[in-house]
Amino acid sequence: MPLPTDRGRLRVYLGAAPGVGKTYAMLDEGHRRLERGTDVVVGYVETHRRPRTEGVVAGLEVVPRRSVDYRGTTQEEMDLDAVLERAPDVVLVDELAHTNVPGSTHEKRWQDVEALRDAGIEVITTVNIQHLESLNDVTEAITAVRQRETVPDHVVRSADQIELVDMSPQSLRRRMAHGNIYTADKIDAALSRYFREGNLTALRELALLWLADRVDEGLERYRDQHQIDATWATRERIVVPVSGGPESFTLMRRASRIATRRSGGEWQALYVTRRDGLTGIAPDTLTRLAAKADELGGTFHTVVGDDPADAILAFARAENATQVVIGASRRGRVSTLVRPGVGERVVAGSGDIDIHIVTHDYARGRTAGRRPEVHNVGPRRRLAGLAFGLLVPATLSLLLYLTPDLHGLPVEAMSLMVVVVATALIGGLAPAVVSALASALLLNYLFTPPLYTLTIAEPENVVTIAIFVTVGIAVASVVDNAARRTAQAGAARAEADALTVLAHSLLTSSQDLEGLLSSACRLLNAHGAAVLRREETGAEVVVASCGTAPTSVERADMSAVIDDRSTLVLAGGTLPASERGLLNAYAAYAKVMEERRRATLADVERLRLAELDRTRTALLAAVSHDLRNPLAAVKAAVASLRSTEVTWSADDEAELLETIEESTDRLSSLVANLLDMSRISTGSLSVLLSEVDLADATRASIAPLACGERIEVDVPPEIQVWADAGLLDRVLANICENALKYTPESARVRVDATVVADRVVVRIADTGPGVRDHDQARLFAPFQRLGDVPQKDGVGLGLAVAHGFTEAMGGTITSEETPGGGLTFVLELATPPDQVPVDREAAP
Repeated sequence: MPLPTDRGRLRVYLGAAPGVGKTYAMLDEGHRRLERGTDVVVGYVETHRRPRTEGVVAGLEVVPRRSVDYRGTTQEEMDLDAVLERAPDVVLVDELAHTNVPGSTHEKRWQDVEALRDAGIEVITTVNIQHLESLNDVTEAITAVRQRETVPDHVVRSADQIELVDMSPQSLRRRMAHGNIYTADKIDAALSRYFREGNLTALRELALLWLADRVDEGLERYRDQHQIDATWATRERIVVPVSGGPESFTLMRRASRIATRRSGGEWQALYVTRRDGLTGIAPDTLTRLAAKADELGGTFHTVVGDDPADAILAFARAENATQVVIGASRRGRVSTLVRPGVGERVVAGSGDIDIHIVTHDYARGRTAGRRPEVHNVGPRRRLAGLAFGLLVPATLSLLLYLTPDLHGLPVEAMSLMVVVVATALIGGLAPAVVSALASALLLNYLFTPPLYTLTIAEPENVVTIAIFVTVGIAVASVVDNAARRTAQAGAARAEADALTVLAHSLLTSSQDLEGLLSSACRLLNAHGAAVLRREETGAEVVVASCGTAPTSVERADMSAVIDDRSTLVLAGGTLPASERGLLNAYAAYAKVMEERRRATLADVERLRLAELDRTRTALLAAVSHDLRNPLAAVKAAVASLRSTEVTWSADDEAELLETIEESTDRLSSLVANLLDMSRISTGSLSVLLSEVDLADATRASIAPLACGERIEVDVPPEIQVWADAGLLDRVLANICENALKYTPESARVRVDATVVADRVVVRIADTGPGVRDHDQARLFAPFQRLGDVPQKDGVGLGLAVAHGFTEAMGGTITSEETPGGGLTFVLELATPPDQVPVDREAAP
């Protein structure tokens, strides 16, 4: 046995859901240790009456449990003192997140486990992923079940070994269907609720990701212990160095997009500050960078270093990064050649780390927000024009030089002018200027006296060459301007096409506001967009958004007013005044959509009023028909009994009195339902929740019902619910009465109940004709009489009242098909806040 001063080790078998085999794996490990000669005992194991689990317990020493009296029942818990006195090498303790019965040494079982470890005893235990405290909200969102029994993450994270007991959702559901997890009466409810395939898949992924993080922590510890600096690309880790300049946000957005392309990818923003502290950025800028990194799903770090490139690479290797995203240099090409920048040095020293160089609006000295220059001609045409402007003047000059007797200086100058004009048509302004200068030099050198020198003897020749150059450049400018106008016309046409598409969408589609903002981002090349509404308090509220949207007008790069209180804002670049038409068009479209929204709300209100009017009409029909019939029956029976013209036998009198009693009962039930429905509709229902014995409440509810003896009640006596006793009585009575009406007289109605986690599930099943699938949505609506309801009986309020009362008590009521035919109502209510769950392993 280890020394008492040595803290015991902890091994955890982690599962995604009940039934995957955690307990079996724990017991199997106990047998393996026992065969090796280790002193192993079972401190506590919950077999859930599963034969295979009970079989594997055999052969292991089991420490007797401690019995605890609680609320008139006897509960069994692990006897911590007995285990400590036994002092084994290893103890097996099931269900780490279990809550002990009040009066135990500790409130939680994980505290018992910590006490065992403090005593130097190694513990092997089990837990489900949904019981981890940090994942409680996540699992509740997935399963719609709030786990009341949780264990702090640090307890499980401190385990020396965590082993995932994995099983595919399909296999687990098969195990459930075969009865290997729960008893037969719980299988249908479990498969249709907690053990749905989607739930199990999500829980399995959650368990795998959580364990992957723990494995990652272990890997980092190993690398630190063995001083391993090389990158091990076990998952994508991206480092994005930021300088604090405006391009930093662009780089972080790009890193976030890269990280999200692979599941499990993560990214970190890094700012390097100099050791001497002489240069740096303002603290508020650092705060904004950290906030943006958190918003985009990354983390923000600062390190100190004299050489930013070395600091970036050291951080990347320390974090086992696989990629570095760095911005293109702001410096010019010449200065980069003279002294390489941070990006060039990072690339040179990166080794096995991939480097992404990301361009931005400030690279190579570009102005923020300036759109790339639209060239009048393409690069190929400019190159062709330059070649033409140099080669053709040389060739033409050679031909003219060989035929001096056929022409003079004016012909030679005009011939070269034609070449300059042709060059402008081919390549634009720059090649034409080069051609004009080259032609002027050739004209001076070959044809202007004195020949073969650049000296000009006659003043008029100077004027001729000057005019030649001036005209050539002027013609090239005209051609270039014409090309620019053509490009502008093309851009205007593209904008007009976009406005046409926008107008068509406005007239023919019902696109939501988020879709409109996404379209604006794509067309205007923005990172995010939002519609902001200014409240009366002056605060700006985001109505709708997409991408990385600004949260205020001040933070937006582009904005357009929608109406007096709303503004369309976009992030990413700016628009010149000539192109704001598109932005204003989107703002106008958003205004129209807002008007549509208001019109839709008005339609909804109109439909609500129409529904109220229909309800009033149905109520009048109920009063005029369903009240009149029993009143007429009572009046006729009373009149018959009072008549002196007829002598009634004792049997006849009894029959008339029975008619009076039945009619008054119908009147009483109808009036009660109408009053209850009125209380539900007006929100004046008063609910007083308390602990209610479900079995007693069920029997009390069905006792007054006609044919109540046909109801078979199978509710364990220990089940308590958190409900209003009076409302629960009405709910059970209405549902059971409905079931009796439509169940054949030879058949029975079954009521059973089970505890599932912190909820009590009551099932009331009949074998009547049932309800068609498309009618189930209307089953609990007021004044509904569906295909299985006789028209002569009631006004269709019983189930509506039951539904309203159940929701008022914090429960739910649904319906499903009874196997073999019929309808089953499923009523879910909460257990009392301090009740210890009957099932020790939390389930659906």
